[in-house]
Amino acid sequence: MRHLLSTQDLSRGDAIRILDTAEEMAAVGDREVKKLPALRGRTVVNLFFEDSTRTRISFEAAAKRLSADVINFAAKGSSVSKGESLKDTAQTLAAMGADAVVIRHWASGAPHRLASTDWIDAAVINAGDGTHEHPTQALLDAFTMRRHWSRLAGTGSQGADLSGMRVAIAGDVLHSRVARSNVWLLRTLGADVTLVAPPTLLPIGVEQWPCKVSYDMDRTLEQGVDAVMMLRVQGERMNASFFPSTREYSRRWGFDDNRLRSLDTLGMKDTIIMHPGPMNRGLEISSAAADSPRSTVLAQVRNGVSVRMAALYLLLSGDTREPAATPGAGHFAGAAPSTKESI
Repeated sequence: MRHLLSTQDLSRGDAIRILDTAEEMAAVGDREVKKLPALRGRTVVNLFFEDSTRTRISFEAAAKRLSADVINFAAKGSSVSKGESLKDTAQTLAAMGADAVVIRHWASGAPHRLASTDWIDAAVINAGDGTHEHPTQALLDAFTMRRHWSRLAGTGSQGADLSGMRVAIAGDVLHSRVARSNVWLLRTLGADVTLVAPPTLLPIGVEQWPCKVSYDMDRTLEQGVDAVMMLRVQGERMNASFFPSTREYSRRWGFDDNRLRSLDTLGMKDTIIMHPGPMNRGLEISSAAADSPRSTVLAQVRNGVSVRMAALYLLLSGDTREPAATPGAGHFAGAAPSTKESI
């Protein structure tokens, strides 16, 4: 495996290795000089056919901290707007010597298509494809949860999974690539996952997913959760009425001030509130919840850089050894290797 396309492709060992490497990369961010020479001479292309702020900037920061050269490609204002195909775009990037392509595309399966052809000889990282998957978002979410879970246990997070953790993922599951990637990864790591949504916002075949399904937010909270992940209501992907009104949606499935207070009432003092962003404040999450001490929203953004550094490093470094114990030491401090390796 030379690419990172789906969390379904990751074994428990794969996922743990990425998260452990991300822990070391996070330590780099605490240093005065926040750069490693690991990918010096490599070229990473951010190929975005959809708008993005957090993911694109996060990948750019990750590549630069590893000393890679970065090319940002946006479909708007490029030859894509003139009708250029994905194949022609990929071959152009290949001619430029791209070593890794981070692709976000409106069509589900586009990263897989790019990775399965001979259009380009580069590692492909899926940064979100349609309503299909967003593996690095799931990895950064798992990284955030693992740190919290390990802190509660009083143990280090290196080598740990999420066994026993109860996670509720609530909201617009139907249009969410984040939900899909998280369900598979969290189950691989041992968490117990429950999807909470109105029936109209659950995909066909969800009963085959490795998770429970609930239509009642309050009942799910009453049963106990360690993390609640609220999903953005993706109005731009909706061509029909999926719920009566925004007020009704917020009352029944949003994480409002009352549900925030209920966590204390129910004795869940350590439950965290997550959101992949961007947030619709007042719809799926209230400002009080988003800004509360329980919120991990900013931590998720910060952790995204570390996780994406880990993914780029493991795909491009060609180093199959275990990560060095101290960031900046051992093979992290060496010159850029010459071969790509799978995660």
